[in-house]
Amino acid sequence: MKQVTQHNRTGEIVLDEIPLPALKPGYILIKVRYSVISAGTEKTSVTQRKSSLLQKAKKQPELVLKVLEQVKQYGLLNTYRRVKTQLETFATLGYSVSGVVLAVGAGVMDFKVGDRVACAGGGASHAEYVLVPNNLCVKLPKNVDLDEAAYCTLGAIAMQGVRQAEPTLGETIVVIGLGLVGQLTVQLLKANGCSVIGIDLDPSAVRLAKESGANLALHRNTGDVKNVVRSFTKGIGADAVIITAGTPSNDPIVLAGDLCRDKGRVVLVGDVGIELPRAPYFMKELDFRLSRSLGAGRYDPNYEDRGNDYPIGFVRWTENRNMQEFLRLLSTKKVNVQKLTTHTFTIDDAKSAYDMIAGGKKKEREHYIGILLDYGEAEVPNLDELTRTVQMPKADLQPLPSSVPIGFLGAGNFAQGFLLPHLRNTSEATLVGVCTSNGISAKNVARNFGFQFATTEPREIIGKDAIKAVFIVSRHNHHARYTVDALKAGKHVFVEKPLALTIEELKEVQKAYNSLTKPAIVMVGFNRRFAPHAQQVKRFFENAVDPYVMNYRVNAGFIPKTHWTRDPVEGGGRIIGEVCHFIDLMQFVSGSVPAKVFAEPLSVGGAASQDDDSVAITVKFQDGSVGTITYLANGDSSVPKERLEVSSTGRTAVIDNFQTLSLYQQGKRRDFKFPSVEKGHREEVKAFLHAIQNGAPSPIAFDSMLTTTLATLKILESLQGGASVSL
Repeated sequence: MKQVTQHNRTGEIVLDEIPLPALKPGYILIKVRYSVISAGTEKTSVTQRKSSLLQKAKKQPELVLKVLEQVKQYGLLNTYRRVKTQLETFATLGYSVSGVVLAVGAGVMDFKVGDRVACAGGGASHAEYVLVPNNLCVKLPKNVDLDEAAYCTLGAIAMQGVRQAEPTLGETIVVIGLGLVGQLTVQLLKANGCSVIGIDLDPSAVRLAKESGANLALHRNTGDVKNVVRSFTKGIGADAVIITAGTPSNDPIVLAGDLCRDKGRVVLVGDVGIELPRAPYFMKELDFRLSRSLGAGRYDPNYEDRGNDYPIGFVRWTENRNMQEFLRLLSTKKVNVQKLTTHTFTIDDAKSAYDMIAGGKKKEREHYIGILLDYGEAEVPNLDELTRTVQMPKADLQPLPSSVPIGFLGAGNFAQGFLLPHLRNTSEATLVGVCTSNGISAKNVARNFGFQFATTEPREIIGKDAIKAVFIVSRHNHHARYTVDALKAGKHVFVEKPLALTIEELKEVQKAYNSLTKPAIVMVGFNRRFAPHAQQVKRFFENAVDPYVMNYRVNAGFIPKTHWTRDPVEGGGRIIGEVCHFIDLMQFVSGSVPAKVFAEPLSVGGAASQDDDSVAITVKFQDGSVGTITYLANGDSSVPKERLEVSSTGRTAVIDNFQTLSLYQQGKRRDFKFPSVEKGHREEVKAFLHAIQNGAPSPIAFDSMLTTTLATLKILESLQGGASVSL
């Protein structure tokens, strides 16, 4: 499918060929008819991406600090590679579309194929087909055309700003900034029975506001704006000011304070400099409010991604209900977007639209407000007729006889940062295909790492004969199923932890492995045992005769409950998702397997804490060794993440964050240090490839990986029951 994208480093606008997005539960696949370019927001995005690295750093200093922290942790070269990869990707543009439903995912009850809809959010981009969650999609009234409905997101943003201002019948409201959202705000306020004064720097926008019903429309720099507003309000001042401008200047904030009456309201919808001048805001006791996009639910994963609605008795106006109301106002002709559409471009000519708003060519002198992208009136195709795979320039290259042809299922930040760099440009592997649920992500990864094709269809990876090994780096709830399917297809499997989220899934994996008719390697990404310091510790205790005492402190840091890893269905929680690493390393060092586990959470008022997933875990091993894992979500972020102390037979080893190692024996100490954290990702990938090439067993025994996974599941059982649990 065609999709408008922008290169993160150069800012170049490209109409790219992208794999169709993969349908998933709770989501709707839509064939787009129109999308709206939000000139203000998207111009800012386009301009920022076209700026130099120094300009970007000045604009977003928090990202610079994040990069410096990564340099400290991962080293300069590794961080450079990761940043470079991000800069060489393409980003999507747009967030307001209309079209026709092509398919609905499991659990979607309110929509059916053929419904005309309007959609919002990051998924509603400038593309021929978009995948949008249920709560960000609304049906169109019969008398609302698709070109009108494409404005729905912008209308809902304007409506939320109006709601934050709480206007009442007869009040006077000033709108500062008469771009697209400002013009819609003017119309909504008029429909609400308010007197409206619009202010802007653009004479064309001022004229349009007057045509849209504003009682007064003023140019910011001509005439005495303050006196005109004072006169219009009979000396009282505006009841409220809604700022829909986009500028780094603080002028709109200052002007709003001057124009408001005593105890008035100032609502910020746009993106402006925020420095409240004390005098007017204090002396008038003004109420300053922010408006968050489309309304309640925006940026809440539980609402947007998982489809959990807010009860109407507690939250009257969610973003979905704001969208519905805007369409109703279009239907009753209380709002008119036709007069706002100044330009329409075909999707094939989208670059001209961005040239215009960026002011790069002669069209920079044109006045624009509403810009539509038209995708044509082609018939809605059958879903099976659409391709979800895009071939890359390297598609015809043949792998070297000794290399392992590889396919990836999932390729997020972890895969791009810690696995793919060790597979790119090596004679030991050939990167054949990559599959992600998001088409632009799959295409970016294929382009950056040299895959032969990008897809959103997992069967293209698992069922392709040319692929001999599959790396599974998807969300956790897919790991077991993909592993089983890949084994049944005769593939070698590298699966990131966790191997499974439930006992039942673990049994399915074990059954598939035991049913193999020819040998295949299954390896879970327990990388820490391959770290150079871990290998050195193993050699240090090579002839130890006593059981081990192992203390593992993990400063994991806080993650909000809304993060996908803490979702019980998608991520399984942090115990399953991360603690398995530490159990595996203890198994490796001790040479024994867990026999019993006990876990204790933090408690508040006698009950387990719901917000803090810190936990203390004791693992008893079959040889008598004991391991403790102190997993901290409440520690200071400046403390290094991991520290392992191992003692046995008169010796002690201390690994500090896989950067330094201290070995103690007979009163002597030896220290070893790496310039950056080395957790064994390179070594585990190399070991996996070598095992395939040489027909050797898996670098980690299959039973060991099963036991590690089972131990983490039993830890959850211990947390729930409050007692130790035997494996």
